[in-house]
Amino acid sequence: MKIGVMVESFRLGLDGGLQAAADLGADGVQIYATHDAMHPANLTATARAKLRQRIASLGLEISALCGDFGGHGFQIAEDNPKRIEDSQRVVDLAVDLGCRIVTTHIGVVPAKATHPRYVIMAKACEKLGRFAGEAGVAFAIETGPEPAAVLRAFLDDLNVGSGLGVNFDPANLVMVCREDIPQAVQTLASYIVHTHAKDGINLKPVDPEVLYGSFIKPVPGFCCTDYIAEVPLGKGQVPFEAYLAALGQAGYDGYLTIEREVGQNPKQDIEEAVSFLKTLINKKG
Repeated sequence: MKIGVMVESFRLGLDGGLQAAADLGADGVQIYATHDAMHPANLTATARAKLRQRIASLGLEISALCGDFGGHGFQIAEDNPKRIEDSQRVVDLAVDLGCRIVTTHIGVVPAKATHPRYVIMAKACEKLGRFAGEAGVAFAIETGPEPAAVLRAFLDDLNVGSGLGVNFDPANLVMVCREDIPQAVQTLASYIVHTHAKDGINLKPVDPEVLYGSFIKPVPGFCCTDYIAEVPLGKGQVPFEAYLAALGQAGYDGYLTIEREVGQNPKQDIEEAVSFLKTLINKKG
């Protein structure tokens, strides 16, 4: 398996994050492609070529682009035409940068296919999956808001082939759904195309609808830190040794991309995470 780093986790800007990832000996990077200089509308063909050359010159590759535009994902029908169009442009950017994976959150998938929101989300994801597949890209849904079995049923229902996949984030599944991570890997195995190396703790049961809604706008009387806590790798409830073993058994040999969204010293946390993962990979090997 390869080790990647989310560039934004360094909080050093794009070029600073790329250099920091190279200095730490990472194999690749994941980059947000939804705002500022990395928004597809702001990158000319020349700029795309220069960025690709810059990343290669550092001995890195792009593990995935993050195409998450925030908000409600694809849960609101009237918002979806614009969101689908924007996401398709991220897929185009991925192709230009030599990357074959775009990750995003899509919202909370309802457990029942008869739920009105399920149909709305399914139509959007089907369209994106077919577009991505035709471009040779996997549009990867990040785990977290719903149990692995619900996401698996959703993907099976769409049945669009290689254009849809999963970005497996074990911390999200632990923090929100209290999932058994090796079992979740087994459930989603055939769809996993990228992973996040992140750790976390569930402090008490939480309603995913309320939690993810609070990231969009404040919910009176609700504080997410009362329920979940992201922590450095190896300090939380993700059983990393069993997790990597399950990924290996599933035939996954792609990226473990470190994402650090909190903390006062992200560069140190990421450096320790790289060391932690290398130790586990070498032990596994």
